[in-house]
Amino acid sequence: MIKGFKEFILRGNVIDLAVAVVIGAAFSAVVNAIVSAVITPLIEVFYKPNDTGEVGPTITGIYGQQVVFPLGGLLTAIISFFAVAIVVYLVFVYPMNRWKAIAAARAGVDKAATEEPALPTEQELLVQIRDLLERQNKL
Repeated sequence: MIKGFKEFILRGNVIDLAVAVVIGAAFSAVVNAIVSAVITPLIEVFYKPNDTGEVGPTITGIYGQQVVFPLGGLLTAIISFFAVAIVVYLVFVYPMNRWKAIAAARAGVDKAATEEPALPTEQELLVQIRDLLERQNKL
């Protein structure tokens, strides 16, 4: 039972998914704080926030209303996505893939020592039969 559970957990995609959810949730709060403390004020240098606090280019609409394209929220989402993706990949996915490759290489070495020699392919067998027939016809 424990062996089956271990195989299930070490399959990779389960661990990747669990790690991505947990780290993504925790790390997104940090990224949102950084973006609101650094990126949003930089945008406010170029664009004045409107009455609702939205920051971005303001365009006058067809009926004379002011329309703001809020860049702060968009940039927050993009930066959060890439930051979380990079952290999850570098901290969890890459080491797990390396660990799997090392484990597979060790398993390959172990199998090679105990494995029987590979059987010839169909093409190799046909070549051998052809050569034998040619030798018999020469006699």
